[in-house]
Amino acid sequence: DESLFVYDCSSAEKQPLGEKGQDGKGTDKGSDDILAFAFSPSGGYFALTDDNKRLILFQTKPSWECLSVRFVNRRCTSLVITAAEDKIFVADKSGDVYSYSITEPKADGKLELGHVSLLMDVALSADDQYILTADRDEKIRVSLTKAPYSIVSYCMGHREFVSKILVIPNCPDLLLSASGDSTLRLWQYKSGEEVHCCQLSTICGPQATKPDQKYTVSRITYCCQGGYVAILCDSIPTVYIFQLDASAQQLLYKQQISLKHKGWDIAFEEMGDLWILQEDKEAPLLMYRACDGQWKAVTDDKGLQKMSKYIQDNWTMFEG
Repeated sequence: DESLFVYDCSSAEKQPLGEKGQDGKGTDKGSDDILAFAFSPSGGYFALTDDNKRLILFQTKPSWECLSVRFVNRRCTSLVITAAEDKIFVADKSGDVYSYSITEPKADGKLELGHVSLLMDVALSADDQYILTADRDEKIRVSLTKAPYSIVSYCMGHREFVSKILVIPNCPDLLLSASGDSTLRLWQYKSGEEVHCCQLSTICGPQATKPDQKYTVSRITYCCQGGYVAILCDSIPTVYIFQLDASAQQLLYKQQISLKHKGWDIAFEEMGDLWILQEDKEAPLLMYRACDGQWKAVTDDKGLQKMSKYIQDNWTMFEG
């Protein structure tokens, strides 16, 4: 079934105002804005959290279906689904991580770990053995997933908040992180050793809109085929592409793709094509493909044309 699935969060169950949540505190009124979302590794599940403190779980195969609407204690910043596809880990603004069952889709969450400051991102190792959390106070913490109170290491080196973390899927001992200090860093995360630091200001400088421009990464996507990394930075309409040299444990800058409009999101598909979602009704989606060492625009792809039309037909929803 290739029809478009649309789910309106404003129609989802709401927790009555003032009703006490799991933490014993009353609820406050929020919007229906989606704050974080993730697919499971197989694509069989999809979960999102919104400003109304809802955690909504879907199964996507054989067709999309909402399995549950649960309520979280705090507004969430990030979530991740285990490789085993049995749990969702949700990080929130108070610095806590809760786990929610997928196999029991209506069960309450369980507090797993906590930081003293707001959490920016959460990630899992490919084998679900380690849970990694990044916070506003420059720290990346590595814990055992089954015993999160057991801290394996800290990855320390960023000078400002850590905005994004990603365990490299086909190099499972390597962690990629980004920060408000305008750097990308690679880590041997089990030991906490930094193995590479890339200063984005030396690469992105020509696109700076002001002398003290910061390069805070808002999106990271990785492609196992070729080891490509693509990033988007806040307020800069450019996609930067790197390639991971796994043996040297370094990121090599390859190319930049300038956008005419604000970039909203980026993603590699399994075959290696790079998709870019931008704030432009006329051309909301762009596709790039590696050819002779350069990423070049693809315009005649039927899938691209079909998805672009879906977005254009629902543009009011995308505009917010």
